[in-house]
Amino acid sequence: MSALEPSDRAPGLLLGPGVALPEDVSLGGHVIIHAGVVIEPGCRIQHGAVLGKLPVLGPYTTAPAPVADLETRLERGAQIGCYAVIVAGARIGPAAVVSDHSIVREHARFEAGAVAGHGGVVNRSCRLGAGSKLMAGCILAPRTVVEEDVFCGPGLTVTDDLTLGRHRGVSELPAATLRRACRLAANVTLLPGVEIGVEAMVGAGSVVTRDVRGRTVVFGAPARFVRDVTDEELRERHAVRG
Repeated sequence: MSALEPSDRAPGLLLGPGVALPEDVSLGGHVIIHAGVVIEPGCRIQHGAVLGKLPVLGPYTTAPAPVADLETRLERGAQIGCYAVIVAGARIGPAAVVSDHSIVREHARFEAGAVAGHGGVVNRSCRLGAGSKLMAGCILAPRTVVEEDVFCGPGLTVTDDLTLGRHRGVSELPAATLRRACRLAANVTLLPGVEIGVEAMVGAGSVVTRDVRGRTVVFGAPARFVRDVTDEELRERHAVRG
């Protein structure tokens, strides 16, 4: 990894070679920005955040080897909270938010206005769609797809390994998909590869073991059908009008 140099732009700021900071970027103290990070105007980076670091991988991982100086991008108006870590290769979209103590892994993508709450883990190659929100403590397994306007309550856990670590020789583990405008309450667990349908709702504490049809409400461990989603509960009835 390229050497870091101190900068007088903010207290304790360390910058990698070639990092350019627009004049209107807000910086807290002791921020570290590695080479390969591109920051667009209007971004806010709070105390202790680390941008563009290489991942630390275990000896038996199936994750791709890290690439030094891989481009990491904060698009216009993105906000990074205190002590958040953005791994090299991630892309944080316009006005998206990565909250305090969260980590966003390599090749993850936040679209416009997406939010990851305090202490969250957005693993490699995940996609968080425009306007979607992960509340505090959500964990997304690698390659999880979260479409637009999805709401995930605190403590969501998305898994990807049915073998519980005994998947040697398997090149790709199954990824979950959360379709547009679905809603998951607090402390939901999704088993590997499940799909939550468009406008579906999952009750608090549920363990989802199979796909959930669009516009249905499920609850329990394992989660079971409770009822259909009403017209009044649809996203379009509650969207903010601007």
